[in-house]
Amino acid sequence: MTMTTSSFYLRPNVVMEPLITQWYAWLHLVAPATAPLYVIQHLKIMQSFLAHPQIHVAAMKNPDLIGGPYVNYGIDKVGDVRSLVEVTKQEEAPSVEFAAAVQALDMMLNEHPRGMSLEELYPKVPALLRGYVELGYDVRNQPSMRFIERMLYRSEHYRESAQSLLLWRMDRDERPFIFSTPRLEESDNILLRTPFRSDAVDEILALRHRPAKVGHFQELLGVGADKEPLLRSFLTEDVPSPPASRYDGDGVRIRYFGHACLLIESKELAILTDPTLSYRYSAEPARFTYDDLPAKIDHVLITHAHADHFMLETLLQLRSRVESIVVPKSNGSLQDPSMRLLLENLGFPRVMELEELESLEVEGGAILGLPFLGEHGDLDVRSKLAYHVRLRGRTAVVAADSNALEPMLYRRLGEIIGPLDALFLGMECEGAPMSWVYGPMLLAQLARKMDQSRRLCGSNSRRASEIIDLLSPRQVHVYAMGQEPWLGHVMGLRYTSESPQLVESNELLEYCHERGIAAERPYCKRELLLEPLS
Repeated sequence: MTMTTSSFYLRPNVVMEPLITQWYAWLHLVAPATAPLYVIQHLKIMQSFLAHPQIHVAAMKNPDLIGGPYVNYGIDKVGDVRSLVEVTKQEEAPSVEFAAAVQALDMMLNEHPRGMSLEELYPKVPALLRGYVELGYDVRNQPSMRFIERMLYRSEHYRESAQSLLLWRMDRDERPFIFSTPRLEESDNILLRTPFRSDAVDEILALRHRPAKVGHFQELLGVGADKEPLLRSFLTEDVPSPPASRYDGDGVRIRYFGHACLLIESKELAILTDPTLSYRYSAEPARFTYDDLPAKIDHVLITHAHADHFMLETLLQLRSRVESIVVPKSNGSLQDPSMRLLLENLGFPRVMELEELESLEVEGGAILGLPFLGEHGDLDVRSKLAYHVRLRGRTAVVAADSNALEPMLYRRLGEIIGPLDALFLGMECEGAPMSWVYGPMLLAQLARKMDQSRRLCGSNSRRASEIIDLLSPRQVHVYAMGQEPWLGHVMGLRYTSESPQLVESNELLEYCHERGIAAERPYCKRELLLEPLS
């Protein structure tokens, strides 16, 4: 290759990971009210590694401990992690102070005479939080704080300087679990220090389909001579295939891209749900990738904020081709930050919130938000919706990790929406303890037996069969199981044939087949067609 004169494309398998203080970015690590609490957790994990690296190394050799609070590096990285701890302490000192202020305010609320006016507490609120919180009671006189999130995003507490992107080349599905380990700058990656909302992000990604001279790549990525050989390995002269053609049939086509990611298309619209996409590289089994998406996606639907459904890594790569993102509305509490505000501050131009049973009219149909229960460990989290999608008279419900804790809800929904053509339902029925996701936000310690009882799980066979009986779908697809091999970095799951998730979902498939309902558990790649109405 003549690097100085030729033009090149960015390879389709170059990963662009969003990072906050060099940890994998997801909602609660970006939102300004919650990020400081997770920074504290990250410091504890790294300090544990520094104190006992051999324990972490041993833990990572045990498949049962994947997903635990263990750094996935060898002892040779102790020095690098120690340097990151020192940088984090310095750069994230405001976050440490903010977290301490939240704890202090929570203690103040709990020590205040229960039920008495909270007015006198406002002058005593820690200075860092004054003007950003409202104090209130619920109807049982339990006090709490509500953050005025939009103001926090306009304050020094929202620190874009902590944001960066890590580029590296992915050639196989194996990818280490990313929520317990920082990402270090190494010889095989390029760390781009720029805010996520930067136009440079879209410009870099556009180079997958638009060629440029190597100097342009160097300028965009800030690459010096030491990383030029690595940059060369990220580039190719091969002309990429154009984006996939839009579906132009008279029915509705649904393509399964893995986990909870569906591309639902009519002649008029392309709708993508919970995007979690594979990059394109030589791997089995076959799958749809970014290359199989159309150039324009009319709507992206997000069911809830867990990182396997609201994946910032994927969303940032789709930003330039998405017309709008639809998200559920949050309740403004600490544990339920607004997805809309976050996306708007990350440069997404059109983000819409739907509430339960609120409808968005679209060409040839409508998208209706449906309530769903479960999956959040009994926390008061409002930002979760299933979606009823109606296009060209055909209907599908994307139910995410719905759990029939109260079957009457689904009976009432069935009366509203009527029979379905297709139901997509998650059955990760043995989820992690609630603290696995929300631990840093638990301002009061939760007893282990309580934590174990409040798991982040979807339906088992019995509850899923109740949903099916009450919604009357013509076909059922058990999805969002985290089985796809390219999702190990966020799921931390390794199924066997005896895993409860597979046993329970097999029971459900048998239940459906006995009743004449077409049912399957798609894996990696699937396409189905809802035929046009006669």
